Amino acid sequence: MRPAASSLLTDLYQLNMVQAYLEDGKTGTAVFEFFVRRLPRRRGFLVAAGLDQALEYLETLRFAPEELEWLAQSGRFGASLIDYLAKLRFGGDVYAMREGTVFFENEPILRVVAPLPEAQLVETRLINILHFQSLIAAKAARMALVAPGKLLVDFGLRRAHGAEAGLMAARASYLAGFSGTATVLAEQMFGIPLYGTMAHSFVQAYDSEEAAFEAFARARPEGVVLLLDTYDTEKAAQKLVRMAPRLKVRGIAVQGVRLDSGNLAALSRRVRAILDEGGLHDVKIFASGGLDEDELAAMAREEAPIDGYGIGTSLTTSADVPALDCAYKLEEFNGIARRKRSTGKATWPGRKQVWRRYGKSGTMEGDTISIESDAASAFHYFPDQRRPL
Repeated sequence: MRPAASSLLTDLYQLNMVQAYLEDGKTGTAVFEFFVRRLPRRRGFLVAAGLDQALEYLETLRFAPEELEWLAQSGRFGASLIDYLAKLRFGGDVYAMREGTVFFENEPILRVVAPLPEAQLVETRLINILHFQSLIAAKAARMALVAPGKLLVDFGLRRAHGAEAGLMAARASYLAGFSGTATVLAEQMFGIPLYGTMAHSFVQAYDSEEAAFEAFARARPEGVVLLLDTYDTEKAAQKLVRMAPRLKVRGIAVQGVRLDSGNLAALSRRVRAILDEGGLHDVKIFASGGLDEDELAAMAREEAPIDGYGIGTSLTTSADVPALDCAYKLEEFNGIARRKRSTGKATWPGRKQVWRRYGKSGTMEGDTISIESDAASAFHYFPDQRRPL
């Protein structure tokens, strides 16, 4: 069984609490909400993501016979818990912000209403899913904002913290405005457009760059993108200009070139000049190599003639902000609002709703958090300027 598909992918204390709830008869309806306590530095907003995977987890939650047998043999739990888990099927309700919605601190982006043992048991995996995708979506959104109109592609699978992380980063970044991904499975599973070029090793495997370029173009005549910086970037661009007529005779048009090292802004100008002088005005320049939003913003300020970027490690690991202070907390039990008062971690009680205010231009101006039952008339804003999330 794949680890991510196992119902044992949880914390021990969830099972401890469920057994105690069952033995004490605490099975009434509970309300939990997932939220981020505070925005981290360099994040003025976050982006809700991961809802599809969260719902899939809840809908398919099952304890397999071998998992139940292992739990029983561990000697940690009584028969009541094993029997309960054997029959468990999540039967609660879920309320959530739409994926892709901008949100801020202390705003619930997902609410679970279910019998207390069920709502408690799913805490760990729900946080695991929602935290990671929302974290990556916010990182991707920052990049999309500083590079409007640019092709942005997720290149991060090889540096991701595990296979699932790489796949979910492809999904979250696409949700937040990226154009596609290099991760093949992401297209099969989610329909995310695929982009890919070639590695330096391909060029090195041939006795000359020209031979490598021609072999690659013949094998992959649609959407050819050639990597120029294995040896000398400008000389490689000149070789491409000389090769282009031969490729054209074969019906092959090079779509783009990739720069992966050096001063990308300066190199892109020189390469653009070489390509234009050789009549290859339609060939795009794509850049990669340790980029983040700060470097994308710098490229924009310098007006570098780069048409797209491949973003890897900084995106898939959210390198500058690798984690969010998020929580999944009990807000109501048996119809009574509950509140945590821990220092620095206090919560507002009850089911909550987020109201968003918009200016006349349609831009967001601010949010108000209220209890779920508050009506629109309770707020002193014009109705058309406020919408519940």
